[in-house]
Amino acid sequence: MRSPIEGKNVLITGASAGIGEACARLFAKNGANLILTARRTERLAKLADEIKKDYKVKAIYRQLDVSNKNSVAEVFRSLKDGYEKIDILINNAGLALGLDKFQNSNPDDYDAVIDTNVKGLLYCTRAVITSMIERNSGHIINIGSIAGHEVYQGGSIYCATKHAVHAIYKALRIDLLGTAVRMSSIDPGMVETEFSVVRFKGDSEIAKKVYEAMTPLRADDIADAVLYCASRPAHVNINEIILMPVDQASAVNVSRKP
Repeated sequence: MRSPIEGKNVLITGASAGIGEACARLFAKNGANLILTARRTERLAKLADEIKKDYKVKAIYRQLDVSNKNSVAEVFRSLKDGYEKIDILINNAGLALGLDKFQNSNPDDYDAVIDTNVKGLLYCTRAVITSMIERNSGHIINIGSIAGHEVYQGGSIYCATKHAVHAIYKALRIDLLGTAVRMSSIDPGMVETEFSVVRFKGDSEIAKKVYEAMTPLRADDIADAVLYCASRPAHVNINEIILMPVDQASAVNVSRKP
């Protein structure tokens, strides 16, 4: 049976690892053509080669820092030969830095988190949305977080950005009303990826403790939810999905095995 996303062009930000990479592989498996973007081009090149070999679909890649407005504009200007028609945008790029209480936080980290999580998402969305409206077709899927619904100690900046992502998605659903362009938000709890390594600035030992004695979600779990949203019939919009590990009941309530 033909997949609903077969032959569609899917652009993924933050595609070099974690949820972005998992989405790339799963969408390619279902016949989509991929535009892979991230800052680490060596990883993107390897992923694109593997996808083309394993799934016989088209895959290209572009180096992209979503926090840089000019970089976003240049990447989208560079898309040709049919790739300029983006059917699905997966806004996945995002990060957190530190877990200190606000009064102990490092102001030098604020711009990187806000510029990536909020402004980067806005830049990429703005780059595709006019064309989608003109074609009356397209789907934008944001990777949010449980941190967009709750707050927790030490998460003031990150939670603020994910609350912003949630607000942007809700407002865009209203702005797009009357068009066939769809908008969805996938908001996971704890997912074991490089996220915590980045948050703790390369300290893998502290990062491991985040998922210690519990079973977190995997990147593949999130990719599966993204695919579900993207593959619904054209008249169906999945507004948002909140998914958590069984071992996690809220942002701060986690069951850890003794």
